[in-house]
Amino acid sequence: MTAAPTAPPARGGWKRARRYVLAVTGFAVAVAFLGPYLVMILDSLRPSADVLQTPPTLFPRNWTFAAYTDIATDARFRNWLKTSLIVAAASTAIVLLAAVPAAYFTARHRFPGRGAFLFTVLVTQMFSPASLVVGIYREYFEVNLINTYFAIIVTNAAFNLAFAIWILHGFFASVPREVEEAAELDGCGRPATLLRVMLPLVLPGVVTAITFTFIAAWNEYVVALTLMQDDDKKPLTVGLSSYVTGYEQHWDQLFAASVIAIVPVVILFAMIEKHLVGGLTAGAIK
Repeated sequence: MTAAPTAPPARGGWKRARRYVLAVTGFAVAVAFLGPYLVMILDSLRPSADVLQTPPTLFPRNWTFAAYTDIATDARFRNWLKTSLIVAAASTAIVLLAAVPAAYFTARHRFPGRGAFLFTVLVTQMFSPASLVVGIYREYFEVNLINTYFAIIVTNAAFNLAFAIWILHGFFASVPREVEEAAELDGCGRPATLLRVMLPLVLPGVVTAITFTFIAAWNEYVVALTLMQDDDKKPLTVGLSSYVTGYEQHWDQLFAASVIAIVPVVILFAMIEKHLVGGLTAGAIK
């Protein structure tokens, strides 16, 4: 008597189950990361006295937008926001203008000391601004640049330049040389080849460098706290602490200001996200 053949396991059911497990896991991770932001937004919509209420509640008992009204009419907050925008935008522009030609040159040319230069660029990433802040302050004090936008902008650009060069160097090196040779046959010089052909191809790397530099400059605290002494010139990261001190605690205004502080970063991501994939092949075909 022959045994009946066993049916193979249903692989379709396992694939569906795995898809559901991955979806649930992804949702749980998203909730874990977005949870603090949700709490921050909800706390900005309740009176300051209710933030530390006992027992705590997730949703406000008394909904109010007074904190956002107070922040909008606060001249100090507007100055802090202006400083952060100026410092982050200027630092990003300087890093981009310096990193693109530096990365392109090191990726396409072999020159004496090239390895040492790239190693030095990498080593600079090992130093934290906090460990150098005393020396930085002393240097700017000697040239009378304390309490100036220039000092913070140059410092932020210097600390983020190494990362941008390393990122863009890898992208430029991955582009085949035949693309540049074809551009040269069409009459493009080095500057035109870089701007019209290479930059569109390495756009994902440029976007990464812009995003990293802008966020790092936007979130910088230690250098700004040390170099900016005028209250009107402080960036948001330093100025936000003024809402909660040992003498007064405006928790609702602190959370409202923090919510507004993340808006420029969200807008940046919304503007450049479409270029992450589109830049992979743009410019390669005439």
